[in-house]
Amino acid sequence: MPESPPQPPQPPQPPQPPQPPPSLTRETTTAAAVLLATTPACRLPCADGTLLDRLKSQIGGRVRDLHVVPAGNGLADDLRTVAKLVRLSQGPVVVLPADIVAHTEALAMLLEHPARGTAALVSTDRPPGPLRPPVRLEVAKVVAAGSSFHTVPEANATFLGVLQVGQAHLGTLADIADELADLVAAGRLGPVSPVEAIDLLLVGLVRAGVRVRATLAGPLRCDRVTGQSSADSAMARLAEVDEAKVRLEAAVKADDGFFATHFVSSWSPLLVRLAARLKLAPNTVTGISCGLAVLAAVWFSYGERWAQVLGAALVYLSFVLDCVDGQLARYTRTFTPLGAWADGMADRLKEYLVYVGLAAGYAAGLGNPDGIWHLAVAAMIMQVVRHCVDFSFSGAVRDAARVGAARGRPPRSLMEPSDRGPQGIRALAGRLERGSVLRWAKKMITLPIGERMAVIAVTAALFNARVTFLALLGWGAVATLYQLTGRVERATA
Repeated sequence: MPESPPQPPQPPQPPQPPQPPPSLTRETTTAAAVLLATTPACRLPCADGTLLDRLKSQIGGRVRDLHVVPAGNGLADDLRTVAKLVRLSQGPVVVLPADIVAHTEALAMLLEHPARGTAALVSTDRPPGPLRPPVRLEVAKVVAAGSSFHTVPEANATFLGVLQVGQAHLGTLADIADELADLVAAGRLGPVSPVEAIDLLLVGLVRAGVRVRATLAGPLRCDRVTGQSSADSAMARLAEVDEAKVRLEAAVKADDGFFATHFVSSWSPLLVRLAARLKLAPNTVTGISCGLAVLAAVWFSYGERWAQVLGAALVYLSFVLDCVDGQLARYTRTFTPLGAWADGMADRLKEYLVYVGLAAGYAAGLGNPDGIWHLAVAAMIMQVVRHCVDFSFSGAVRDAARVGAARGRPPRSLMEPSDRGPQGIRALAGRLERGSVLRWAKKMITLPIGERMAVIAVTAALFNARVTFLALLGWGAVATLYQLTGRVERATA
């Protein structure tokens, strides 16, 4: 064959600057993972190779990329490496040690949460230890965190070593990591050890005023190990827990109202499992719930006792499915902003349709409305006002957090060895909150949707629409006064 003609020499190309890992620069809502493989324990053998191999396989499909940080020149070097990687990221980052033995579901609780915000995996039933630093939780947030150097008064939980940082807080995390690295290099944090990198990052975030959501592991395991025997024990403990059962139970809200907790969530997981097997979407369940509410309003409009009882039963079933749609979304992790908005709008629509049906049935049954429509409109206005109080206050809190966070909650120095304990009214409220009777009373007094549906169903079945509206207005007035008082107190505190 003839030889190909020689190619002209190519001009030299200018050197290209080093590029960061492409997965850390992609615009995406999923998290990137930084694994600190800085201890010998991460190389311990297990059925899946090594503990590091096992962890990579567990989270590989749940993050956009894995970046493994090998053992360097000590804790300060590890912290600076984390800072560099975080600054390259344009999405959430999860930081975790490679020497953990965990249920996949425990990791998924953080990695697959729709908020993609800053959160830490914690446990409330495991005592503090060298690899489980103490933390203090308040209202599902980490408000104090510890290390070998930092103590936590009145700690009520432990940190399990898995930390996810939302995109909004990546700059703060990087600055904290660099500051910690300088303190460690100067020997100013005393007894901290190389295994505490992530513990120190959590301390820094909390003291910087970052809102860190507490993700409770519950019965799921997530243990850091130091040797082969502890790794084997941790692996054996994994088999003691049914992950599928825990996932189903975790789909139920832990802080729901009294009626929803005891009269719905006690059996609704059966419907969640059925809906998942039928591959129903949460929005489909929401639609069925709305259909039942429409039927309830139709039966109420007949104004006869048998129709009232049937309508009350449909109201209860509609509320059950209203709980199931959220539980199904959490169980299947098919969260969407549209679904959350549609669920909230459907709640209001269903409730007001039932009001109309009750008023129409009362007028038809007695032949004389006797002001029933005025009561129905008053009940609607009451609920609108209550929701305005809730949503406007929540919006004001978010705005204040964005605009005045530094002034409202100044950062605390990382050199203070002891964190503050709960003070004054907050401490008293925390102690009172532990009493179950008072906790349920506080939930019920606000007349959440479960209690409203219960009032409608019971009073409509046993009495009439007039009693229903008077009960809603009376309880609603107390709830509004309670909420307004609380909002004013919190806003001026």
